[in-house]
Amino acid sequence: MGQTFFDDDWCFCCGRKNERGLKLDFWFEGEEYVTKFVPGKEFQGFADIVHGGILALLLDEVMARSLWVRGRRYVTAELTVRLHRPAPVGQELTFRARVVRDRPRVVHMEARCLGPEGTVLASASGKLLPVP
Repeated sequence: MGQTFFDDDWCFCCGRKNERGLKLDFWFEGEEYVTKFVPGKEFQGFADIVHGGILALLLDEVMARSLWVRGRRYVTAELTVRLHRPAPVGQELTFRARVVRDRPRVVHMEARCLGPEGTVLASASGKLLPVP
């Protein structure tokens, strides 16, 4: 039996009903889809460094959500994340995503996590597939 994909406003990253969620806001800046996040200590791995899994989560979210808000129902089928430098806890991080190649059956995307000074802290590439 197939899974139905719909937004019930409980998404951990952007859902407004999820009391434990991040409730992030997103917007377009040109062709890039953007969000900002200030991680607290509860998101750390090593002392004062954001856990890499949290960065992967947000890189994935900014890519996938950028298609959903355009009315395109795609989900991540493949995600590759590179951690370049430690991301500091307590400082604003910016996540940016863009479409690299748009095909009917697969959309290739890239995303970056930038530190307060614009340094690339993490990057990702993803392949997103359409869902019913």
